[in-house]
Amino acid sequence: MARIASRPLRPLREIIFPAPLIPAATAPFLDKRRGEIYFHTVANVAEPLVAPDQEKETRTKDELEPGYLVVCWNDPVNLMQYVTHVFQKVFGWERQKAERHMMQVHEQGKSVLARESLEKAEFYVHQLQKYTLHATMERDA
Repeated sequence: MARIASRPLRPLREIIFPAPLIPAATAPFLDKRRGEIYFHTVANVAEPLVAPDQEKETRTKDELEPGYLVVCWNDPVNLMQYVTHVFQKVFGWERQKAERHMMQVHEQGKSVLARESLEKAEFYVHQLQKYTLHATMERDA
């Protein structure tokens, strides 16, 4: 049997990526499951430049998106203490503020409870309706 002359095997990294092209810190990683080679490097991050002569436009939240009003309406079913309790639970208000809004609902027929974004107003309306209060949402003019 003839013997084949062989030279020592080189690591895969040296075969695919010659040494001068790859620094040691960026040695590739072979994912055996996928058969792909990845590099352990972190991308360079550039710092943002802000031009000193340009003033940034600052607009309030009210100007950026229209507000929606959460309105609670009077109903003959729920007791005043219960309505106060629900306002405290849903909005996290103190008892005095919850009672003031409850009295406004009782005497005037409705009370605007909050002005929020669309998603938050929908959330509050659903929470109030879950407690069987009559609540709606209106677009702020």
